[in-house]
Amino acid sequence: MVSVSRFAALCLLLGGTTATSVIALSSGAMAQEAFDGGIIRDVRVEGSQRIEGATVQSYLTVRAGDPFDPAKIDQSLKSLFATGLFADVALRRDGGTLVVAVVENPIINRIAFEGNKRVKTEDITAEVQLRPRTVYTRTRVQNDVERIQEIYRRKGRFAARIEPKIVQLEQNRVDLIFEIDEGQMTGVQAISFVNNNVFDDSELREIMITKESRWWRFLSSNDNYDPERLRYDQEQIRRHYLRNGYADFKVLTAVAELTPDREDFFITLTVDEGKRYKFGKIEITSDIPDLDIAPLYQALNTVSGDWYNGDKIEESIKALQDRLGDLQYPFVEVDPLLERNQEDQTIDLLFEMKQSPRVFVERIDVNGNYRTLDKVVRREILLVEGDPFSISKVRRSEQRIKDLGYFLEATITPKEGSSPDQAVLTVDVQEDSSGEIQLGAGYSTTDGALLDFSFRERNLMGKGQDLRLSTTLSKRTFEVDLGLTEPYFLDRDLAAGVDLFRIVRDDSRYYSYSLESTGVTFRLGFPLSEKLRQRLSYSLSQNKIDNVQLGSSRFLLDQRGSTVTSAVESQLLWDERDSRLEPTSGFYFLLSNQLAGLGGDTRYLRNRITGGTYWEPFDQVVLGLTTEAGYIWGMGEKLRINDRFFLGGDTLRGFEVGGVGPRNVPNMNNKDNSDSLGGTIFTRASLELTSKLGLPDELGVKAHMFSDAGTLSSSKETPGQGDMFYDSNKIRASVGVGVSWKSPFGPIRLDLAYPFSKEPYDRTEQLKFSFGTRF
Repeated sequence: MVSVSRFAALCLLLGGTTATSVIALSSGAMAQEAFDGGIIRDVRVEGSQRIEGATVQSYLTVRAGDPFDPAKIDQSLKSLFATGLFADVALRRDGGTLVVAVVENPIINRIAFEGNKRVKTEDITAEVQLRPRTVYTRTRVQNDVERIQEIYRRKGRFAARIEPKIVQLEQNRVDLIFEIDEGQMTGVQAISFVNNNVFDDSELREIMITKESRWWRFLSSNDNYDPERLRYDQEQIRRHYLRNGYADFKVLTAVAELTPDREDFFITLTVDEGKRYKFGKIEITSDIPDLDIAPLYQALNTVSGDWYNGDKIEESIKALQDRLGDLQYPFVEVDPLLERNQEDQTIDLLFEMKQSPRVFVERIDVNGNYRTLDKVVRREILLVEGDPFSISKVRRSEQRIKDLGYFLEATITPKEGSSPDQAVLTVDVQEDSSGEIQLGAGYSTTDGALLDFSFRERNLMGKGQDLRLSTTLSKRTFEVDLGLTEPYFLDRDLAAGVDLFRIVRDDSRYYSYSLESTGVTFRLGFPLSEKLRQRLSYSLSQNKIDNVQLGSSRFLLDQRGSTVTSAVESQLLWDERDSRLEPTSGFYFLLSNQLAGLGGDTRYLRNRITGGTYWEPFDQVVLGLTTEAGYIWGMGEKLRINDRFFLGGDTLRGFEVGGVGPRNVPNMNNKDNSDSLGGTIFTRASLELTSKLGLPDELGVKAHMFSDAGTLSSSKETPGQGDMFYDSNKIRASVGVGVSWKSPFGPIRLDLAYPFSKEPYDRTEQLKFSFGTRF
């Protein structure tokens, strides 16, 4: 009796020694003869428990009635092991019977993970391939061990160890337990470069996302080693060299060596910088009939004689595709062909454009909006079915969808439709939580300690409606505001809304009185063009001035009491800024006119003009200039103090809130016992330079230098005999520096301002601090 066993199969897997040769080695010529000659009369399966004998026989390459053939017996052994169902297999001959003896692999009853604190069990379960009621094999277990280790590597834990263990159960079942030692975070002790002569190590490290481990990066994970991140960093370094003329640059090797204690990595990158090139001849060719390529040269960002720049080539390709897309050629391929001239170290550049027909929009598909209605997304798209295709409108539409704030991601992908002259726009969105409840705390030198609560649902019932409730409480202020906005009223681009508000301000520190205001505002906004927007509103409010301090001037005593204000307002905004939150380029212009007197007790016409412009004189240095001017006319009636303009604090740093402008000062030796009366004419300007402090970007620390100037005058008050009344239109000005930090606890800013142009009766405030957070 001769058998082909698990040892034979193992030899097959390890070195290619065939089962037949193993038989020959173990039993010599007798083994060969035992499987050679004769007819297989029967096939008998032994050892199977769950698996039917017929199923085992189905994997064999021989059947009853076939001759005994050593090659086919060898192939049958391979087939049985390849199923993964058996821990051991032996084939033997018993007369005319082929006996197949198997030992089945156990079935997994349960899979458990122990020791995983940093990674959730469900995250590991989603990665591993083994499942309960599947067949246990060592190979599959080892593959899952590698998958779990990869999870921890992505988390920066290269010291993690995973040990699989099994618990034998009855009926050939096992419990599989992965015991996990997560280890410590694996940091980056040092990053060094070899062969870099143009840029030093510190410059190249600044480009990388991967950072060296330092104590101040305790809130960041960029100082943990991640091979995927390192590969991305290599590409960023390559692009940095390409944009500076080094077209032949290569990263030769990137070696990460684990320290003996397995806690950190040493990263060494070896580079070949190559020669520096300039742009040579730059040309455009096209296969598109009747296309005038002369205007396309204006879209190029590459200039002959400038240093070679890979980014400018990509920008030029995008600009050409945008121009062609607006001409209804959205699917044109623009290939940049480079020809190096080694002698003069220049690169000739040819933009080659392939032929394409004019394209129209065939269909628009919206995917991923499980909660948001289709029409909410579609109304932001500047194209409809049948329109001529325009890539610039596609890009603007994509940005409009992102600006809704309902989605984590939003992309519009043009694809070829049912014919070459048709395009299908596929809008893919990933919905984000649109509701939020926030608690806030902070401090400012103006209002003292601050507490605020807000509830907001920006996509009410998936219709895009905005519902908000906000309250603010400080030592001097209580505000509550309830508002609802319908951005597309009557299915038109009309933003209609209503606000209910209640404001109580105890401004005794600055104004010697308290103010209560309760009212309602109705709003309607609509675009006049892509950059120009009109907003109309009507407000009805009751305002009460009370708690006038003892010893206050007669100017304030006359203001006591309640009034009703009924006012309409028009705002016209032209906005060319690249960002409303942190602009770096562009400008805006706002014209506001408010008329009170359509009922109520007060009458006035308030006019205000605001403008700002921003630019980057140097990389990551932003210079901003904002200006504002206003005039309010009482229309023949005396203006209430709460309707006038005030200047100071955030609007004129270096001075207190209301610290500039008309003021009654009974005693110049005690300016704190004085009354700010407000004015009817004001102008102000602010010039601010914002830059980094040389610290790592992830800290979010910026430095500021600023100069503010402004004037406020003409309170329309008539001083009497003995009144120490001051009203000057002289310009007040200040210079200062500040530092801001986007901390994990919220934005923090500290400003130090010096008022170098002021009046003796002005109230100054040189240090201003603000802090806020949300949780």
